Amino acid sequence: MTTHPSIEQHPDLAEMRSRFERATSTPRGQAIETLGLLTGLYLAASPWIAGFSGLTALAVCNLITGIAYALCMGGFGSAYERTHAMAWAACAIGAWTIISPWVVAGNVDTTRTVVNNVIVGAVALVLGLAMAAAAGRSGGGARRRGAPGPVREP
Repeated sequence: MTTHPSIEQHPDLAEMRSRFERATSTPRGQAIETLGLLTGLYLAASPWIAGFSGLTALAVCNLITGIAYALCMGGFGSAYERTHAMAWAACAIGAWTIISPWVVAGNVDTTRTVVNNVIVGAVALVLGLAMAAAAGRSGGGARRRGAPGPVREP
């Protein structure tokens, strides 16, 4: 009977975990995570802060996307090595936030909602891209410097 080691023991997985752990353990990574968490919390509360809570459809949309963004950027910080794709989901949430005043049902594209969502969405998108770039920049560095890749036997 052959026993196979569990996937947790795979060397590529261990290297990936350490790479993404390094990305989030830097001061830049921690700052991006913190700003992302604050951006998500503001997005969730923005209908009541900016004064468009009467536009129920957009208020609920911002509440849900804000919570989701905060979880993507800040809530998974301790497990980022396994959920690094969440940075790309955060980028999608930022893009959605920008276009949502024109897409959400009802006439919710007032000056107040558009300015709020475009600014918050742009910040969210930039932070998501920064987190994705930080994860990508810390990955594969050894191979870029000339370390050999996987050996393939003929």
